[in-house]
Amino acid sequence: MAPERPRIVLAKLGFDGHDRGLKVVARTLRDAGMEVVYLGLRQTPEAVASVVEQEDADAVGISMHNASHLTLAPAMVEALRALGLDAPVVVGGIIPERDADELRAAGVAAVLGPGASAREVVEAVRGAVAARR
Repeated sequence: MAPERPRIVLAKLGFDGHDRGLKVVARTLRDAGMEVVYLGLRQTPEAVASVVEQEDADAVGISMHNASHLTLAPAMVEALRALGLDAPVVVGGIIPERDADELRAAGVAAVLGPGASAREVVEAVRGAVAARR
Protein backbone atom coordinates (compact mmCIF):
# COMPACT_ATOMS: atom_id res chain seq x y z
CA MET A 1 0.00 0.00 0.00
CA ALA A 2 1.36 3.39 -1.01
CA PRO A 3 1.98 5.89 1.78
CA GLU A 4 -0.72 8.49 2.17
CA ARG A 5 1.89 11.23 2.35
CA PRO A 6 4.76 10.12 0.07
CA ARG A 7 8.18 11.68 0.60
CA ILE A 8 9.96 12.72 -2.59
CA VAL A 9 13.45 14.08 -3.15
CA LEU A 10 13.62 16.69 -5.95
CA ALA A 11 16.84 17.75 -7.63
CA LYS A 12 18.54 19.06 -10.74
CA LEU A 13 21.44 16.91 -11.92
CA GLY A 14 24.63 18.14 -13.53
CA PHE A 15 25.18 21.69 -14.66
CA ASP A 16 21.57 22.41 -15.52
CA GLY A 17 20.85 25.82 -14.00
CA HIS A 18 17.15 26.20 -14.81
CA ASP A 19 15.27 25.42 -11.60
CA ARG A 20 12.13 27.55 -11.80
CA GLY A 21 10.02 24.62 -13.03
CA LEU A 22 11.32 22.32 -10.32
CA LYS A 23 10.37 24.88 -7.67
CA VAL A 24 6.85 24.94 -9.11
CA VAL A 25 6.79 21.13 -9.00
CA ALA A 26 7.99 21.20 -5.38
CA ARG A 27 5.13 23.46 -4.39
CA THR A 28 2.63 21.45 -6.45
CA LEU A 29 3.61 18.20 -4.76
CA ARG A 30 3.62 19.82 -1.34
CA ASP A 31 0.16 21.25 -1.95
CA ALA A 32 -0.96 17.75 -2.98
CA GLY A 33 0.04 16.49 0.46
CA MET A 34 3.50 15.08 -0.22
CA GLU A 35 6.63 15.66 1.81
CA VAL A 36 9.21 17.31 -0.43
CA VAL A 37 12.95 17.32 0.12
CA TYR A 38 14.27 19.94 -2.30
CA LEU A 39 17.97 19.64 -3.11
CA GLY A 40 18.11 22.24 -5.87
CA LEU A 41 20.82 22.71 -8.48
CA ARG A 42 23.99 20.90 -9.51
CA GLN A 43 23.51 17.59 -7.75
CA THR A 44 25.14 14.30 -8.64
CA PRO A 45 23.14 11.07 -8.87
CA GLU A 46 25.19 9.66 -5.99
CA ALA A 47 24.47 12.68 -3.75
CA VAL A 48 20.74 12.44 -4.48
CA ALA A 49 20.72 8.69 -3.81
CA SER A 50 22.46 9.30 -0.49
CA VAL A 51 19.73 11.75 0.54
CA VAL A 52 17.02 9.31 -0.57
CA GLU A 53 18.58 6.74 1.74
CA GLN A 54 18.96 9.19 4.64
CA GLU A 55 15.42 10.53 4.27
CA ASP A 56 13.84 7.12 3.60
CA ALA A 57 12.20 8.75 0.59
CA ASP A 58 9.54 7.05 -1.50
CA ALA A 59 10.54 8.58 -4.84
CA VAL A 60 12.98 10.81 -6.70
CA GLY A 61 12.02 13.60 -9.07
CA ILE A 62 14.63 15.06 -11.37
CA SER A 63 14.18 17.90 -13.79
CA MET A 64 16.27 17.96 -16.94
CA HIS A 65 16.66 20.89 -19.31
CA ASN A 66 20.20 20.43 -20.57
CA ALA A 67 19.83 17.46 -22.94
CA SER A 68 21.69 15.16 -20.60
CA HIS A 69 18.62 13.13 -19.65
CA LEU A 70 19.79 9.99 -21.50
CA THR A 71 22.99 9.99 -19.45
CA LEU A 72 22.00 11.37 -16.06
CA ALA A 73 18.56 9.80 -15.59
CA PRO A 74 19.88 6.22 -16.03
CA ALA A 75 22.80 7.18 -13.76
CA MET A 76 20.24 8.25 -11.14
CA VAL A 77 18.53 4.86 -11.36
CA GLU A 78 21.90 3.10 -11.07
CA ALA A 79 22.99 5.21 -8.08
CA LEU A 80 19.82 4.16 -6.24
CA ARG A 81 20.32 0.51 -7.15
CA ALA A 82 23.93 0.68 -5.97
CA LEU A 83 22.61 1.55 -2.50
CA GLY A 84 19.97 -1.19 -2.67
CA LEU A 85 17.12 1.35 -2.94
CA ASP A 86 14.00 0.82 -5.04
CA ALA A 87 12.66 4.39 -5.01
CA PRO A 88 11.12 5.15 -8.41
CA VAL A 89 12.64 7.94 -10.50
CA VAL A 90 10.30 10.41 -12.19
CA VAL A 91 11.92 12.60 -14.84
CA GLY A 92 10.48 15.84 -16.15
CA GLY A 93 11.55 18.78 -18.21
CA ILE A 94 12.61 19.12 -21.81
CA ILE A 95 12.45 15.45 -22.70
CA PRO A 96 11.76 14.64 -26.35
CA GLU A 97 9.03 12.04 -26.71
CA ARG A 98 11.37 9.90 -28.80
CA ASP A 99 13.60 9.44 -25.71
CA ALA A 100 10.86 8.42 -23.28
CA ASP A 101 10.93 4.69 -24.14
CA GLU A 102 14.71 4.57 -23.73
CA LEU A 103 14.43 6.21 -20.31
CA ARG A 104 11.74 3.75 -19.22
CA ALA A 105 13.89 0.87 -20.45
CA ALA A 106 16.70 2.24 -18.26
CA GLY A 107 14.43 2.00 -15.22
CA VAL A 108 12.83 5.44 -15.08
CA ALA A 109 9.30 5.07 -13.70
CA ALA A 110 7.67 8.04 -15.45
CA VAL A 111 8.62 10.69 -17.98
CA LEU A 112 6.87 14.06 -18.08
CA GLY A 113 7.49 16.39 -20.98
CA PRO A 114 7.01 20.11 -21.38
CA GLY A 115 3.47 21.21 -20.67
CA ALA A 116 2.66 18.46 -18.19
CA SER A 117 -0.12 19.70 -15.94
CA ALA A 118 0.07 19.81 -12.15
CA ARG A 119 -2.42 16.98 -12.05
CA GLU A 120 -0.24 14.85 -14.37
CA VAL A 121 2.80 15.50 -12.16
CA VAL A 122 0.97 14.48 -8.98
CA GLU A 123 -0.54 11.40 -10.65
CA ALA A 124 2.85 10.35 -12.05
CA VAL A 125 4.49 10.51 -8.62
CA ARG A 126 1.62 8.80 -6.81
CA GLY A 127 1.44 6.14 -9.53
CA ALA A 128 5.18 5.48 -9.40
CA VAL A 129 5.14 5.18 -5.62
CA ALA A 130 2.08 2.90 -5.66
CA ALA A 131 3.64 0.65 -8.32
CA ARG A 132 6.76 0.22 -6.18
CA ARG A 133 4.89 -1.25 -3.23
